[in-house]
Amino acid sequence: MKKFKTISIVFLLCAGLVSAQPPEQPPEQPREQSPAADTEELAREIGATRDSQPSVDEMTSRLDLRQIMDSGGIIFYVLAVMSVIALALVFTFFYSLNRKRIAPTSFVREIELSLKNGDFEEAKKSCKGNSSPVSAITLSALDYLDRAGEDADADLLRQVVEGEGVRQVGRLQSQITYLMDIGVIAPMVGLLGTVMGMLKSFSGVALNMAQARPEVLADGVSQALVTTAAGLFVAIPSMMFYSFFRGRLAKLTANIELVAADIVTTLAHRKS
Repeated sequence: MKKFKTISIVFLLCAGLVSAQPPEQPPEQPREQSPAADTEELAREIGATRDSQPSVDEMTSRLDLRQIMDSGGIIFYVLAVMSVIALALVFTFFYSLNRKRIAPTSFVREIELSLKNGDFEEAKKSCKGNSSPVSAITLSALDYLDRAGEDADADLLRQVVEGEGVRQVGRLQSQITYLMDIGVIAPMVGLLGTVMGMLKSFSGVALNMAQARPEVLADGVSQALVTTAAGLFVAIPSMMFYSFFRGRLAKLTANIELVAADIVTTLAHRKS
């Protein structure tokens, strides 16, 4: 009987230990994410990547003149030389195309006074010491009178003066046309750079289409854009200054014609 009780107690203790252990949990199944959640996560990753990369404005602000010149290639340097020449011409014409250089008032009065007094030698000396178109016109008239002597004709004198005046004005016009030439040639040089840049891009793709890198395309396209912009940058101011100096020269030509007419009138009625 005692043996039976002992076995019962042991059995009850074992049953209690078994019942005290926690029940086994089933393995957790992975949660399935919805397509909307995947899209949101992908958008966050793309946004973080974009935030880490510099924007277009920041990349553009980092460009300096040296990088632009390297992108333009040799065509950019040609256009740079043309711009320097155009700038030098502009400063030269601002200095030379004015009334003080073309028909200085004090010099004109001195010449007219000498011619009215019949002092041709003094007038010649004054003209040789002056490089204005008016001095050249006066010298041509005095040279004609020296050659013709007593047989000088007023109509021939007028023709000589007018011919020299036309020659002087034509010389000034030929000088300002250099600006127009630069304004016409610069866009064509820029277009040449554009064609060369596009050829560089297409040749890079054609030689190795399977492994064409974006850098090759960007290099050619940047050269095309830089040279086109540089050509227009040189051409537009050149044409604007050419129009400005052409108008100024037209006014100076009218002054030259008036002075030439006064010279002819003074010499035709000179004192004997």
